Amino acid sequence: MNRWSGGRLLLTLAVCAVAWALVALACLTVGSTGQVGWPDARVLAIRREPVLLASLVGAALAAAGVAYQAILRNPLADPYLLGASSGAMLAAYLWQFPAMSIALAFGQQAFAFAGALAAVGAVFAIASRGGRLEPITLLLVGVIVNAVNGSVFLLINAIVKDPATPGGPLTFLVGQIQTSLRPQQIWLAATIVAVGWLALLYVAGQLNVASLGDGEATALGVRIHRLRWIALVVASLVTAAAVAISGPIGFIGLVCPHLARLIVGGNDQRKLLPLATALGAILLCIADAASRWLGREGAAGTTLPVGVLTGLLGGPFFLLLLWRNARSLATVEKGR
Repeated sequence: MNRWSGGRLLLTLAVCAVAWALVALACLTVGSTGQVGWPDARVLAIRREPVLLASLVGAALAAAGVAYQAILRNPLADPYLLGASSGAMLAAYLWQFPAMSIALAFGQQAFAFAGALAAVGAVFAIASRGGRLEPITLLLVGVIVNAVNGSVFLLINAIVKDPATPGGPLTFLVGQIQTSLRPQQIWLAATIVAVGWLALLYVAGQLNVASLGDGEATALGVRIHRLRWIALVVASLVTAAAVAISGPIGFIGLVCPHLARLIVGGNDQRKLLPLATALGAILLCIADAASRWLGREGAAGTTLPVGVLTGLLGGPFFLLLLWRNARSLATVEKGR
């Protein structure tokens, strides 16, 4: 390891961990009824699971977002671009039907994970040519697969008149931290995210070179097509693990890498990955606590799905990002 990736990386990880821990402790004081205050041991045990799950999901989506934006050389790429979200959504929806008796034996989260992997696998299979993955082709195929999955969902929903009850399985489709998971499901998701994150950190230096372009990366000794496969497959597995336990929570994977760039400056993936991961865990923790606080009587009257809040906050940020990019391009063109 070089000097930065040894000493400074450990310091960065320590600072990020402390920042997340402080926010997580603060979020533990907010209950599902909107009551604020440090809970007793029994209530603490109930609140601890959603806080930790929100941290896990937020960290996974943010880390995957860093990898997607770097390897696709697209600042507007997010973890759901290649179909993980729509695949998990469709699979989770199909899981509730009695005809899917085999799926019912595996549980909604396992079926959603399989659906996410199937969608991403279809994108890879269609977009690859001679073992190569081209960013533009991946983006186009991803858009098509997302559209097809969404259309199938709407078609089935229109035919069967939506068998789900309010607050039931369909809550998964708008993004919500699940509180009925078995310990094995949580540990499996956490293991996939942890191993995937370490793999992305290992290739973070190569991702810096990959962002320069295929020709430059090859000239510097990076096997760009192999790197693209590794980064996209690992990031997709991490995304699928997160979506399987929370549903499609939007904008975390898009916003956090850009917030990390604003803090550290530049585009060094070795710095962005740890910071964006911590920001993802922190922001989704806050969003989950806010959804519980808004659920108190007199505010929202019900606990809002956390995906609704991230969408409301992330949408304006996305528009601001588009405006900022358009302004930067206009400035460059004027200077020529």
